[in-house]
Amino acid sequence: MAHDIKKEGRLLTVAIDGRFVASVAPGVRDDIMAQMADGDNVLFDLSRMVHIDSSGLGVLVQVLQKAKAGGGKVILAALQPAPKIVFDITKVSRVFEIVPTVADAKF
Repeated sequence: MAHDIKKEGRLLTVAIDGRFVASVAPGVRDDIMAQMADGDNVLFDLSRMVHIDSSGLGVLVQVLQKAKAGGGKVILAALQPAPKIVFDITKVSRVFEIVPTVADAKF
C-alpha cells in the first residue's frame, strides 16, 4: 500500500493506493496527523484503494474527529465498489460525505 499527501493552503489531499489495512494504518495516520492543522479540510482520494479493514476505517474516523474539532471537513472521493461494501456493512458511510469523484468534492 502506498499513500500520497499533498497540502495546499487549508486542504490536505490524501491518496490511498492498494490495501488500507492494519499493517499500514498507524503510519498513514501519523503522516496525516503530522500535517493537519486546526481548520484544515481533508480530501481522501480513494480511487486506487482496493481494500480497507477496521484499522483503515479507524484512521478515517480519527481524521474526521480531528478535522471537525478544528472546524474542518472530511470528504471521501471515488470509493470503489469492493471497499464500499465494508463502509455499508459497518454503516461508516453514514458519518462521511462521499462523492463520486475528486472533482465533485466541494469545501
